[in-house]
Amino acid sequence: MIKKTIAAIMIAIPMLVAAQAPKFGTVTVEPILEAMPERANVQTQLETASKTYEDEYKKLTEELDKKYGEFQKLSEDKTTPDAIKERRMQEIQELQKKAQQFLQTAQQDLQRQQAQLMQPIEEKIMTAIKAVGQENGFTFILPEGVAAYQSTDVQDVTPLVKTKLGIK
Repeated sequence: MIKKTIAAIMIAIPMLVAAQAPKFGTVTVEPILEAMPERANVQTQLETASKTYEDEYKKLTEELDKKYGEFQKLSEDKTTPDAIKERRMQEIQELQKKAQQFLQTAQQDLQRQQAQLMQPIEEKIMTAIKAVGQENGFTFILPEGVAAYQSTDVQDVTPLVKTKLGIK
C-alpha cells in the first residue's frame, strides 16, 4: 500500500510542477503610449511651453544682434575711446552668456515638465500591465527586446494591455 501511495505521489509531482510552469510575456510599451489619448494633451502642453521659451530666446538673440551691430559701427569709429569699446564688448559677452544659460534652463525645465506630465500616463500603463499579468497568470512580463533569447512560449501581451486600457 505504501509503495502504491509513493508511486502515485511520484507520478503526481511532475504533473503538478508541469501544471504550474512559469508563464512569461512581453510588452511593447511605445505603441501603447502613442495610442493613449492623454499623450496628445501632454504634447500640446509641451509644445506651448517650448514655443514660449523659443519666443523668449528669439528676443534675447535679437537684442544680442542689435548690440553686436552697434558694436561693429562703434569699433569702426576711430574717435571712440577703447574703454567704451571694451565695455560694449563685455555687454555682448554677458548677453551671450545669459542666452546660453537661458537655453540650458529652458531645456532642463522642458525635460522636467515632460517627466512630470508623463508620470501619470506611465503609471496607468504599469497598472494595466500588472492587472493583465495577474488576470492571465503570468510569472513575468518583460519589455520587448530585453531578453537575449526569447522562446516561442513567450506571449506578447501588448494587445491585452491596450484592451485593458480601452485603446486600439
